[in-house]
Amino acid sequence: MRTALRWLLALAVLIGTVGTAGTATAAQPEATENSTATTDIEKRLLSIPGMSLVEEKPYPGYRFFVLEYTQPIDHRRPYRGTFQQRLTVLHKDVDRPTVFHTSGYHVSTNPSRREPTQIVDGNQVSMEYRFFTPSRPDPADWSKLDIWQAASDQHRIFKALKKIYDRNWISTGGSKGGMTATYYERFYPRDMDGVVAYVAPNDVWNKEDSAYDRFFATVGTKECRDRLNGVQREALVRRAPLKERYRALAADNGYTFDTVGSLDRAYEAVVLDYVWGFWQYSTLKDCADIPADAKNATDDEIWNSVNTISGFSFYTDQGLAPYTPYYYQAGTQLGAPTIHFPHIEKKYVRYGYQPPRNFVPRDVEMRFQPWAMWDVDRWVRHNARHMLFVYGENDPWGAEPFRLGRGARDSYVFTAPGMNHGADVAGLVPEEKAFATARILEWAGVAPAKVQADPSAARPLARFDVKLDKRDVQREPALRP
Repeated sequence: MRTALRWLLALAVLIGTVGTAGTATAAQPEATENSTATTDIEKRLLSIPGMSLVEEKPYPGYRFFVLEYTQPIDHRRPYRGTFQQRLTVLHKDVDRPTVFHTSGYHVSTNPSRREPTQIVDGNQVSMEYRFFTPSRPDPADWSKLDIWQAASDQHRIFKALKKIYDRNWISTGGSKGGMTATYYERFYPRDMDGVVAYVAPNDVWNKEDSAYDRFFATVGTKECRDRLNGVQREALVRRAPLKERYRALAADNGYTFDTVGSLDRAYEAVVLDYVWGFWQYSTLKDCADIPADAKNATDDEIWNSVNTISGFSFYTDQGLAPYTPYYYQAGTQLGAPTIHFPHIEKKYVRYGYQPPRNFVPRDVEMRFQPWAMWDVDRWVRHNARHMLFVYGENDPWGAEPFRLGRGARDSYVFTAPGMNHGADVAGLVPEEKAFATARILEWAGVAPAKVQADPSAARPLARFDVKLDKRDVQREPALRP
C-alpha cells in the first residue's frame, strides 16, 4: 500500500507541475474533442500538464515554439524530483506527420528542419538531451544519465504530444542523435512508425577497436593520408615550441587544464585528434589545404593546420565543460574508440588516445557497463523494423556501424560515397536515394500513389529552404560523435 500510494502521489506531482519562473504556465485541458481542431496550437501545447512556453519565434509557413517540459529525474522513481527539459516544436499542421529529432546534445532554439522533416513536409519536435544545460537537474545525480532514462524522456514527450499530433511519427538524429534514436527504438519500439539514424556509431565491444585502424589505413588516397600523418607527427616532434604558443593562448584566454590534468596532456590530445577530425569534417578535396611537406613547413603552418582542424581550445576546462554529459556516457555506456599511430615513433606519443574518464571532473563517479551496447546491437540485428541507417564513406565514426540480421524487417543500411560525418539521404547514389526517400514517405503515411507504385519517383514533399534546411555538418570537438 505504501508503495502504491507513493507512486500515486508522484504521478499527482508530475501532472500538477507547471513551468519555472519567467515562463508562461500550462493552461487547463480543453473541454471537448470537437474544439481541438480550431483551438490555437499554442493553447493546445500549453494545455499539456507540465509544459511551459519560453518563447515563440516567427518563420514563414510555420510556428516555432521553444518550450520546457517537466520530467522526472528518475523515471523509475518519479517521486524523487523533477527537472525542466528544453524542447522545440516547428509546427506546420496537425494533419501532417511529425519528425522527432534530437542531436543527443543541446537543442537549437532557432527554427531548422531536419532532412526527414523536409522529405515528409511535416512538423518537427526537437528535444535537448538530459544533463546538457539548461536541461540538467540541480543537483545533478549523474547515475541518472543513461540511455534508458533518456529514451524515457523521449517516450514521455511523445505520449504528451501524440494527443495533438496524431498522425505518423518518425524519429531521427545524426551522430549521437542517431544513436539516441536507435536506443529510443530499442526501449520503446511501439512509439515510432520509422527511424532514420544518420552516422550513428555502434561500439559493441569497447576494447576491440581494430576497425578504426583499418579505416585510417585505407581512407581517401595515399597522398592525402601522407600529408595528414606528416603534419600530425611534426606537431609532436615540435611539441616544445608549439606548447609555448599553446601556453600563451591559454594565458590570453584564461584557459585552465584541471580536468585533463595538464597543458601537455591537452596538447597531445588535440594533436592526436587531427587526422580523425579531418576525415570527420572534411572531404578529399580539402587535402589541398594540408601542408604537403610537413618537415619543411613553418611552425605557423603546423600550428594553424592543427588548430583549424582540431582546435586547441577543445581540451581546456572551458572547452570540455559543455560536453561533460557526453564524456560521462562514453565512459559508462557508449564506449569510445582507441586507435594507434604507426606513422609516429613511440617516443613522441606520451599518452595515446585518452579515455573518457580523463575528460570528466574527478568528483563525478564513473563505472563502465559493457553490456549496454551489446544489448542494443543484438536488439537491432534481430528486431529492427522500419529503420534506416545512413553512413558516410569517409567518416571515421562509420568504421563500427549498425548491422542488420535475419530478424530485421523493412530496415536498411546505406553508405553515401565520399561523404563525411554530414552524410545524408541526399548524398546516396540515385537508386538508394530514391528508395530511402520512398520508405520514409511510406513510414510517415504520406507516400503519393505514384511513389507507392514506383519508388524511383520519390522526392521530398517540401521544397528546399536555404535557411531551414542548411545541412553543413557543424564542427565540434573532434573525438566526439
